[in-house]
Amino acid sequence: MTRVLDIWWDRRLVGQLTQDKHGELGFAYARAWLDDEAAQPLSASLPKRAEPFTRRECRPFFGGLLPEESQRDAAAQALGVSRANDFALLDRLGGDVAGALQLLPPGEGPTAPAPDQRPTPLDDAGLIRVLDALPVRPLLAGEEGLRLSLAGAQSKVPLVLVDGAVALPAPGQPTTHILKPPISRFAATTENEAFVMRLAAAIGLDVAPVEARIVQDRTFLLVQRYDRAIGDDGFVRRIHQEDFCQALGVPPETKYASEGGPTFKDCFGLLRRVAARPAVDVLKLLDAVIFNVIAGNADAHGKNFSILYGDEGPRLAPLYDLLATVAYPDLSPKFAMKIGKRATLAELDAKGWAAFAADVGIGLPLMRRRVAEISKGVLEKATAVAEELARPELDRTAIEQFANMIRDRADRCALTIAGAMR
Repeated sequence: MTRVLDIWWDRRLVGQLTQDKHGELGFAYARAWLDDEAAQPLSASLPKRAEPFTRRECRPFFGGLLPEESQRDAAAQALGVSRANDFALLDRLGGDVAGALQLLPPGEGPTAPAPDQRPTPLDDAGLIRVLDALPVRPLLAGEEGLRLSLAGAQSKVPLVLVDGAVALPAPGQPTTHILKPPISRFAATTENEAFVMRLAAAIGLDVAPVEARIVQDRTFLLVQRYDRAIGDDGFVRRIHQEDFCQALGVPPETKYASEGGPTFKDCFGLLRRVAARPAVDVLKLLDAVIFNVIAGNADAHGKNFSILYGDEGPRLAPLYDLLATVAYPDLSPKFAMKIGKRATLAELDAKGWAAFAADVGIGLPLMRRRVAEISKGVLEKATAVAEELARPELDRTAIEQFANMIRDRADRCALTIAGAMR
């Protein structure tokens, strides 16, 4: 018996995801979608064609919609399905995913919440309940009326805001924000991510807006979704997106370059192929790479960069999941994607930057100038960003330590480039 999920985009049927009796996935576009010249492919790795896609071809995209690693394990356990069964997980979680899509059982088309179904605002006790539930039920998997999914290995849940208060969405309602509790293994990750994200925004990078919040001495991060557009009337529209692994046809299990995942050469090549304004987005990605080096975010792999398919055409999505991972000695200091064949900042000398520029097709003078300018921007803005964030209820000492560490890294990068330019 073949199982089926309908794939919807803006209330239009795109095609069907199937699982045959042997457990093999397949995907095929609907005829009406193929016949519409204006209809876009689901992914750069799934071009429009009449021939169905095999599991090998379609799994990187659809598997890439699901949580990863321990989050996937815990979600599968909460739902009572196998962690290896992408189809079963999407069947239970695919009502609201990253991008514009909804994955629904046949006969269950997209619907707006009924008049008597409203978001459920969470008081302090409700927020604590959610924070306590997420370690064992990622994405609140299995909670009545919720079918939510996001990729990634970190605990999180998509939500909505009602008059500024966090709320659980009504069935079928597009979520607008992502709640991320702190990572229990590491100190002050809420402060860390909030500081690094806000610092990136302060120096002019395109970053998803973030806010650090606290409830009964428990911190959490609230991230505004960039793949949602909210009209003046409050109507929320889903905007399609995919991460670089999905676009390049790379399964989430091999997201790291050392495991066969995307390299920076692949990432820059992807933008040059698909972006509506490739020159603009190539420079934005260059700035992101440089900033991640300075901030000490060694975990910038292919699933931490995305393409947003908005009204103006495909473009590099705002940055997200920016964390100074080098603040935690238990995490690897090695870059998820090498830079000029260098694996760490300590190894990244002038020759490494030059090799990186050649590898990704960037002029060396431009790259040197951007390293110098971003280093300068970080040195100028870090103190002010830290002061703005250091509210009494947050860990001020940790925020100052993150700022000092990143300023030191910016100094080292600036000195390396200055020496190379002499």
